[in-house]
Amino acid sequence: MDNGTTFTYHNSFGGFWISDPTNPFNNNAQPNSWTPPLNTSWTWGKDRVFGVNLGGWLVMEPFITPSYYQKYTGAVDEYTLSTLMIADTGAGGGLAQLEAHYDTFITEQDIAEIAGAGINWVRVPIAFWAIETWAGEPFLARTSWKYFLRFLGWARKYGLRVCLDLHAVPGSQNGYNHSGMLNVVNFMRGNMGLANAQRTLDYIRVLTEFITQPEYQDLIPIFGIVNEPTAGTAALSNFYLEAHNLIRNITGLGAGHGPYIAMHSAFNGAGDWVGFLKGADRMILDEHPYFAFGGVNTSPVNTTGTTGQPGGTWPARTSFGVMIAGEFSAAPNDCGLFMVGVNVVSANPQCPEYDDWANYSDAMKAGLLNMVLATMDALGDWFFWTWKIGPDQSGNISSPLWSYKLGLANGWIPTDPRTAQGKCASFGVSIDRFSGDFLPWQTGSVPSSIPAASSVAYPWPPATMTSADVSVSLLPTYTNTGPVITMPVPTTFTSAPSRVTSGFDGWFDQADTAGGVVTVKGCTYPNEYSPTFAVVPTAACTGT
Repeated sequence: MDNGTTFTYHNSFGGFWISDPTNPFNNNAQPNSWTPPLNTSWTWGKDRVFGVNLGGWLVMEPFITPSYYQKYTGAVDEYTLSTLMIADTGAGGGLAQLEAHYDTFITEQDIAEIAGAGINWVRVPIAFWAIETWAGEPFLARTSWKYFLRFLGWARKYGLRVCLDLHAVPGSQNGYNHSGMLNVVNFMRGNMGLANAQRTLDYIRVLTEFITQPEYQDLIPIFGIVNEPTAGTAALSNFYLEAHNLIRNITGLGAGHGPYIAMHSAFNGAGDWVGFLKGADRMILDEHPYFAFGGVNTSPVNTTGTTGQPGGTWPARTSFGVMIAGEFSAAPNDCGLFMVGVNVVSANPQCPEYDDWANYSDAMKAGLLNMVLATMDALGDWFFWTWKIGPDQSGNISSPLWSYKLGLANGWIPTDPRTAQGKCASFGVSIDRFSGDFLPWQTGSVPSSIPAASSVAYPWPPATMTSADVSVSLLPTYTNTGPVITMPVPTTFTSAPSRVTSGFDGWFDQADTAGGVVTVKGCTYPNEYSPTFAVVPTAACTGT
């Protein structure tokens, strides 16, 4: 590895790595024999996504990295954690701790182990502060990108496809701790809902320009544009159409023109989105089907369930075009340190049993494995949340059922994910899943066209904004007159000839010359996270 240590790459599935210093964009590697290499087309419905997330790495979460939140009492999200780190001016304090975490939490050995486990995709959450921060935002700015780029080199080396996920956007899209700030939602909602959405669209633009470059297009075939937004189907429909048009104006239409666009279901279920944006070019519905958060669940996994096998409750799913389960876990409940929130304790009386992973009985492991296999089978194309859980201050993995790595080593995650296929059918449980007849525009086999009626139905900006104190016409907005942000490209290709790296500058569409999003000079803005007007506007601010 880069730090001089070595490891042995074990892969019993026919996978092989390729590292070619003279061609850093070599896409010939394969993670296993059944997954097409990066230089070969992926066929939805035939090729299956067996993926993991790298949660808690470039976007901090208390239950994934509990030791940081134990060290800084009062931190409940990355905003408060960053604020407390900045205030800690002693030895070992400051935001440098976050960069050290980026450097060490995920290493090349993790990526090799992921490939060796039969996994073929990795979903990587990043936050808007990977691109930039504005005044008053305490997050560590433009630093995680360096480590994301390093990861992309490893993913290419082992043949793993990448789903890039914008996990935290300005103002918070859902009020969860992984959105940057807990308990506030100011994306497509409230007085700053439109302005925060404008800024988010600009960051989507910047990321699209980078990942659509020929050097990365095959490596990053999916772009999740906003993780788990909760503004509601109506508001998100407007945003999703605007984001689709922005992205496709950059990439062009049809297969081979930029990534698939993954839109989250907003926890409303696939049924609410069936028929949405017919003709939209290669849009994926992303669901996060967690059992853990549906209330107290005491259905035991170590005894026989309704299927006649250990595993408790089993899953089901509704069909919708191309779909992925961007997140799911092995947890049937919300047990685990900081799982419900920092210093919030689950109401489930079984937590002592579920948290004590080192003493799981064989029956417990068998039940958990059955539940995981059935879930994988029902979902079809999935990403487990998450690859690993960091230790708490005592050195224990205190949310064990969320760690693929831990479950793989201890028997409740399958050593071969293919064994999940047919699990439900083997017990007479039918699955409503893709039939093999994707419409041409869903996979880009022909250029798509969204009917004009959709533009009328989902205008931008939207006609209304929930929880805003004024009409949309009076809401604060930004202007596209600022400097354009271009994400840096790797600078480590010292052995590659110039013909390989020439023209590689982080920006795909040279015709995209609009400015970056900035405030309107002379206008005042509420705080993005607590957007209360000092003076309620009665006219739109046009600046000075």
